[in-house]
Amino acid sequence: MKPVIQEEKTGCAIAAAAALAGISYRLARKVANGMGIFAEDPALWSDTRPIRRLLNRLGISTHPGETPFTGWDTLPDRTLLAIKWHLENGKPHWHWVVFVRKDTHNSYVLDSKKGLTSNVRTDFGRMKPKWYIEIFR
Repeated sequence: MKPVIQEEKTGCAIAAAAALAGISYRLARKVANGMGIFAEDPALWSDTRPIRRLLNRLGISTHPGETPFTGWDTLPDRTLLAIKWHLENGKPHWHWVVFVRKDTHNSYVLDSKKGLTSNVRTDFGRMKPKWYIEIFR
């Protein structure tokens, strides 16, 4: 799986969906926009329904709930992670990233943020996931 870089400051959900679907950001954005989902909509980083709808449209199934993060070793092989979780005006916000485990010794996070030295991250100690959504193949 390859990282997809977000083309908009607030496009992490669209980029995560694109990475999971194996498509470009532009195509994922076109599908999202056609569904009434736009990167600048705060719901994309404060509500799971828009990304779940987008993933479903892209043929990707998800676990119906959010699971609290307890450790990297306990994550399923493919997950959508909420990191940088914080409150803004009493409402939760986060940044979407994708966790991928290839085998017991090879896992990484795809982070769509522009400007990172590498969008394939293995600096697990620096990321602070709050919870995750399991992705089914």
